Amino acid sequence: MRAVIMRAPGDVVVADVERPTIQDPGDAVIELAAACICGSDLWPYRGHDPVENRPMGHEYVGTVVEVGDAVTTVSPGDFVVGSFCLSDNTCEICTSGYPSRCITGGFASGTQAEFVRIPLADGTLVKVPGGRPESDEVLTDLLAASDVLGTGWFGALAAEVGPGRSVVVVGDGAVGLLAVLASQQLGADRIIAMSRHPQRQALAREFGATDIIEERGAAGVAKVLELTNGLGAHSVVEAVGTQESMEQAIGACRSGGHVGFVGVSHDVNLPGSLLFGKQVHLLGGPAPVRRLLPDLIERILERRIRPGKVFDLHLPLAEAAAGYRAMDERRAIKVLLRP
Repeated sequence: MRAVIMRAPGDVVVADVERPTIQDPGDAVIELAAACICGSDLWPYRGHDPVENRPMGHEYVGTVVEVGDAVTTVSPGDFVVGSFCLSDNTCEICTSGYPSRCITGGFASGTQAEFVRIPLADGTLVKVPGGRPESDEVLTDLLAASDVLGTGWFGALAAEVGPGRSVVVVGDGAVGLLAVLASQQLGADRIIAMSRHPQRQALAREFGATDIIEERGAAGVAKVLELTNGLGAHSVVEAVGTQESMEQAIGACRSGGHVGFVGVSHDVNLPGSLLFGKQVHLLGGPAPVRRLLPDLIERILERRIRPGKVFDLHLPLAEAAAGYRAMDERRAIKVLLRP
């Protein structure tokens, strides 16, 4: 089969590799209907994370073609959405609401391909009612649920977004934009998106943003304070993962408020004096997408949300390298790949 391999930073190829097979009784093999490039894939692409001949991808929708003897919740022929985090969905951590930190789990990989093996299939995959959607639009929306929609949604939940609350979203990538959508769905009164890019600003507005702030850092925080009577927002979602974005998120939050951080952190160090002085709640990390999937799938199938709009560039799998370049150069928000 064909699969995307990152041989080294900036070096992405589509190569012939061995098709996956069942290796464990809990496995499922899926024929991919669509996959995509994640913003987190750009960290190794840009050389910030070590990489050598790595099969790429962790977001996926597709049809089950084979299952191990222990799998009971999905069968060959089922169309499924899977979390980017693998989980048994039965351990104490999973049942407490955090399957992304399952004691036997891990992370999906190699989904930018024609087929993929998913371990812990019973706890990771969710069957889509009605099977494969006839509409490409719905299929694209379901793909977003595998990671970026669930991650943005968790960021909003971690930030305690709800009615009567103001929200700031730091980051205008796919996760940040879908945190805006989640905030609108959760009933926030005011949603402030921080973005410098007209195309992303327009999509943020479509998803529910009431205000746009282009400034960053201290200047961005000052603008938030202007809009919130000098107090800061009740809720802030951090969706980048840098020192500047985290400090901006904490600075934009009012004392006693909540920061949900879901950007993949790189070299972020928070001074104790900042945390002590600001007095905010912090919760974040890998999103427990498996817990959220049933609700998100229902919202998508009922056409209450259209998260797939973040995919502004669709390419065949063979052109994956062009997709990486487009996202690296910020010419695309998120790239969908068709095997």
